[in-house]
Amino acid sequence: MSLFLPKLSCKKDIDDAIKSVAEKVLVLRFGRDEDSVCLQLDEILSKTAHDLSNMASIYLVDVDTVPVYTRYFDISFIPSTVFFFNGQHMKVDYGSPDHTKFVGSFKTKQDFMDLIEVIYRGAMRGKLIVQSPIDPRNIPKYDLLYHDI
Repeated sequence: MSLFLPKLSCKKDIDDAIKSVAEKVLVLRFGRDEDSVCLQLDEILSKTAHDLSNMASIYLVDVDTVPVYTRYFDISFIPSTVFFFNGQHMKVDYGSPDHTKFVGSFKTKQDFMDLIEVIYRGAMRGKLIVQSPIDPRNIPKYDLLYHDI
């Protein structure tokens, strides 16, 4: 399914996408094409890309080709999905310790579509952080581990 979504393969491509996508939510899925959970998420992203084309631009990023962003966003679990709006990193309160990214795959297409709509509407109102509309039971659980602090 990831064949239908555009890929960003270097830092310059990601920087250009962040700067150039205007009045839409920029969705960056960090992961690996061969990972089964990434493939599950890619299927949801590709099936919703057309329906969300007025609100979002969706790109895939391989964590191994862009280590600078992998470190910057602390991508330790894949897939991880990061959101931007007009060059601004959008944060989402999922009820988890990390508001900077969504870790794992969405359970349903509707969960992803609802999240994009909430981010889009919040960003249009000038918000930098929004409350997740996703049922907490559908949000993957994980623990943040901090080393050498």
